[in-house]
Amino acid sequence: MSTTPSRPTPAEREEIARLLPVPAERDRPGRHHQALKDQLLREFRQDTAPAARPRSGVRRLAYVAVPLTAGALAVTLATNGRFESTPDTERNVAAAPGAGTEAPETTRATVLLDRIATVAAAKPARTVRDDQYIHISSTVAWSSHSDIDPVLRLDTPHSREVWLSVDGSKPGLLRERGEEIPLAGALDKDGQPVDPVGVPDPTLNSPTYRYLESLPTDPAALLKKIYDETKGKGPGPDQEAFVTIGDLLREQIAPPKVSAALYKAAARIPGVTVVDDTVDAAGRHGVAVARVHAGERTEWIFDKKSLEFLGERGVMVEDTAGGKAGQVTATTAVLSRGITDKPGEKPRRTG
Repeated sequence: MSTTPSRPTPAEREEIARLLPVPAERDRPGRHHQALKDQLLREFRQDTAPAARPRSGVRRLAYVAVPLTAGALAVTLATNGRFESTPDTERNVAAAPGAGTEAPETTRATVLLDRIATVAAAKPARTVRDDQYIHISSTVAWSSHSDIDPVLRLDTPHSREVWLSVDGSKPGLLRERGEEIPLAGALDKDGQPVDPVGVPDPTLNSPTYRYLESLPTDPAALLKKIYDETKGKGPGPDQEAFVTIGDLLREQIAPPKVSAALYKAAARIPGVTVVDDTVDAAGRHGVAVARVHAGERTEWIFDKKSLEFLGERGVMVEDTAGGKAGQVTATTAVLSRGITDKPGEKPRRTG
């Protein structure tokens, strides 16, 4: 296969220009602690009734609204509420799963991700101390189902704040539904921390800001690392890679060059497409980078002009035992990101 990407036709250029107006400013806004996963799963357990549980494949880590599961079918949300295949649905599936070493074929998705990466790289790097915390404020709602009710039921959107230790040396904090939950390296059976250390050994699955700083900034090398370290996990290598990147970008703050590399790495994953118009949990409309698997579509939503990351959305695109096509299965919105000196404190500067 040639490593030189094909050039878009004049008609494609016009369509791309229509979809992606040039932003006025180059301005743009990560998988989180294993303890968060343990805690959030604990929230769904009930002592006196069958346990309500997240949809299989749904990531509910720190913020983890979702990536839900996804696959090779690409769809676009039409204005009349129906789902229709897009002409370039299968154009970005030439590479074998886990390849990512060649430049991606030019599609609407790769063009969009390249522009998002350019905006991300232009953001100023933050000066962050090891003893500080990443703060993310968001609105979230996820679906769950139970043994007696297999149909996915979407929760009511609610506020969520998380504080994560920059170097992982100290416990973090989750504030949600009126509770303040310490986030530490290990939890007991009741979900309480038994280890005062936050994330002593960060990984792709449980990153810190310092860990994100260490990731390769070459997209091919970064994607290879993601495929290698997630091999055998999740619903498949491509979907797991897409989910992993979404998790790394979501409830963390990644350095600008790393954020750009993550977006460019996502452009190399087969089956990634574009949704022209979608909406986050705060009601903000945007354009989405998306992937579909097992009847569910995962959307990363961006502002159409600034290309700022807004949030995520999960939606059924096929009728299944868990829900009907068109049913929203998860919705989130990042409201602010910032740095604080201690957990529970509001950041002086957000963005």
